[in-house]
Amino acid sequence: MRVDLNCDLGEGFGQWTLADDEALLDIVTSANVACGFHAGDPMIIRKACERAAERGVAIGAHVGFRDLAGFGRRELAVSPADLRDETLYQIGALAGFARAAGSSVTYVKPHGALYNSAALDFERADAVASAIDEFTEPLTLMGPPGSQLQRAAEAHGIEFVAEGFADRRYTAAGTLTPRSVSGAVIDDPDVAAAQAVRMVSTGTVQSIDGDDVAVAVRSICVHGDTPGSVHTARRVRHALESADVTLGSFT
Repeated sequence: MRVDLNCDLGEGFGQWTLADDEALLDIVTSANVACGFHAGDPMIIRKACERAAERGVAIGAHVGFRDLAGFGRRELAVSPADLRDETLYQIGALAGFARAAGSSVTYVKPHGALYNSAALDFERADAVASAIDEFTEPLTLMGPPGSQLQRAAEAHGIEFVAEGFADRRYTAAGTLTPRSVSGAVIDDPDVAAAQAVRMVSTGTVQSIDGDDVAVAVRSICVHGDTPGSVHTARRVRHALESADVTLGSFT
């Protein structure tokens, strides 16, 4: 078995930093780099791209709503046309720094509220896919399996990579449990590691209500902004490798 291990990185702004990007880049195989809308500024984006390139870590555009104050986790009213253009803008900004670092952007992963809403709303998913389609180089789209993001990618002839989360609980419908619900975030590294291994080896996960849910995935995410994320990411990687899973980027 082979699977990608990804993490959200570059999620700071000015003097504010959120995660230990340096340590996480030594663990993951793909880096979802914030593009300036929900987090990230030019200096942070440049550094993240340079450090990822040094380690051979794949660089992905972590695109989100224009919502620095809410960290991109608030639902915003954005027209499909505006969302397409704002997504393309973010991809282009990251691509410039990735090229300067001797690498390139190879995939796109929506962030936060955009991820959740585009997974359910085809118009939003199609806006993201349209931006990818208009970019001059082929890019992969990452999102939840069986989602509208997958449907939009297939409609545009874009490669889609299904993603699962080691550190989040799932609903019986296969969606992420809202963060407002107690227990939605898994803060025990061993529990997160066990969930990652289960998803990869069986294609299932246990929902927050105890149901078995099908989630066939090619990439596993550990959130960089979760307390103890470095330890969790290390534990997840070790558990996957101990289960004879080969870790490597899908790009």
